[in-house]
Amino acid sequence: MKKILLSVFSIVSLMAFSQYQVGHTTITFNDPTRSGGFGSGGGSGRQIQTEIYYPAAVAGDNVPVVAGEHPVIVFGHGFAMAWDAYENIWEHYAVQGYVVAFPRTEGSLFPAPSHGDFGLDLKIVCQKMLALDANSGSIFFQKLNDRAGIMGHSMGGGASILAASGNTAINTVIGLAPAETNPSAISAATGVTAPALIFSGSADGVTPPNVHHIPIYDGLGSSCKTFVSITGGGHCYYANTNFNCDFGETTSSPNISISRGQQQTITYSVLDPWLDYTLKGDCDAYDEFLNLAGGGSGFTAESVCLPNPVPVITQNGTILTSSVSGVAYQWYLNGNLISGANSVQHNYTAVGVYTVEVTHADGCTTISAPLTINSLSVSVLPNVVPVLSPNPTNGILNISNMNEIELEVKVMDISGQEVRFELHDQTLDLCRNAKGVYFITVNGYNFRILKN
Repeated sequence: MKKILLSVFSIVSLMAFSQYQVGHTTITFNDPTRSGGFGSGGGSGRQIQTEIYYPAAVAGDNVPVVAGEHPVIVFGHGFAMAWDAYENIWEHYAVQGYVVAFPRTEGSLFPAPSHGDFGLDLKIVCQKMLALDANSGSIFFQKLNDRAGIMGHSMGGGASILAASGNTAINTVIGLAPAETNPSAISAATGVTAPALIFSGSADGVTPPNVHHIPIYDGLGSSCKTFVSITGGGHCYYANTNFNCDFGETTSSPNISISRGQQQTITYSVLDPWLDYTLKGDCDAYDEFLNLAGGGSGFTAESVCLPNPVPVITQNGTILTSSVSGVAYQWYLNGNLISGANSVQHNYTAVGVYTVEVTHADGCTTISAPLTINSLSVSVLPNVVPVLSPNPTNGILNISNMNEIELEVKVMDISGQEVRFELHDQTLDLCRNAKGVYFITVNGYNFRILKN
């Protein structure tokens, strides 16, 4: 079933974004504090020639960018690999509305590339790309949003970690088989706080996962991070055919059991919703990603990313309080917005059905279960708000704070279908249910739970 759904998703994605063509331009950025680099025409200092692919109405060089505000992805190439080995990346994402920039520095075999300089190049190109939105002379003038991610493969994956360490201006970092670098990406990972996604092929003999990918992932300081291991996947298959990379892989990775196309399809199935969430603010895409964060067809995964909590309304006299803190609030009465009711508490003055919508730091919202107020008389209700833990769960949920209170429980999957479960006193057993996001109602209070 998952393979069928994956195929349908791919077809729908192509249909949804078929209106965009791929435009291309070359810009040489400059870092006046350093020397060297690749390219010319960027001014004094280090030259960082960058090939940029973007959504356009017609394909071609220097054609206009389509209307709208588009996120930026800066991509770091692998060791001894050129940017054009990643045509699959820009062909896949430019048509979806992403601007994808490929710095061409540190591409030589001799002299050996400087990982530290490459990491700085990725960081600077990201900064300078975003600044083009305010440059009236650029084709990207008023065409970029304020979201950006840094992504890379192999050496570029390790350099992406260097670029993301201590960098609060990016929204995500992605490593495709990220390699340990000098300076150390493993050590630098502790300074990464942006949401992170690491891909690993289980048959990768070029950068063995236990030496490179896993230590980088384990070291990440991100509160939301996910590790995806593609079963039978290799090192070079994230890119198109490339002599240098493929030659090294033939001598080191004898156990690859899937094709290049299969590995890229699996990668996109996880990466697409992740980018749509982190760089486009698509909250539905986050739910889709969380359903994959425990693994899927052709891959296993582990994740510490959590769904946004659903608020519960508690009542104390005429004061209603959201149990969840957020960056913004909106209270409703009988489904109608209450003007000016924009704080964590609301002092009600009318009977009816109340709900509160909480906006979280990622821009996504959750809304509480309704609370019916039948009387304006002041009363203090006992604290009978259930607490479900742990979240995420491996299947066993403890329902606390409900001593001697009869439980009414309903469990629905992400499609809204009610599912079977087992309830033992104050323990909810979902062990036999599939991995994914579940919506659970306990005595009228709503919760969103991720099952790994």
